[in-house]
Amino acid sequence: MAEGTTEGATEGTRQQAGAQAGAQAGRKAANPVRRLYATVLACEAIVIALAIPVAVAVLDVSGATAGAVCGGLAVLCLLMAGLLRFRWSFAAGSVLQVAIIATGFMVPAMFFLGVLFGALWLTAFWMGRKVERLPAR
Repeated sequence: MAEGTTEGATEGTRQQAGAQAGAQAGRKAANPVRRLYATVLACEAIVIALAIPVAVAVLDVSGATAGAVCGGLAVLCLLMAGLLRFRWSFAAGSVLQVAIIATGFMVPAMFFLGVLFGALWLTAFWMGRKVERLPAR
């Protein structure tokens, strides 16, 4: 009787493993380019949020203005990172890159940092095109 129980348990384990493998095969594979875009946006959110105290303490920008502009852009970066599954989000992310470069009028270092993140954004776009041209495996 112990053998029948062991065989039944083994068969149940095999069925569970098969179901899990089927579920994983049915899922869409994670897009590494989207992950790269999301990483750029998340890092950008951190940098733009850190520009708030610089604007207030060093450059005498009002706290409300710095918080609204930089804080709003940081939240938008995080929001866009979550919305990258939609096709329109890449264009919206590109507009966001321009807005972040424009914060250089408030914090001059953001001209450089905005261009740097914009270059990373364009690099992700270029790499995405390159990956799309690769043959499917």
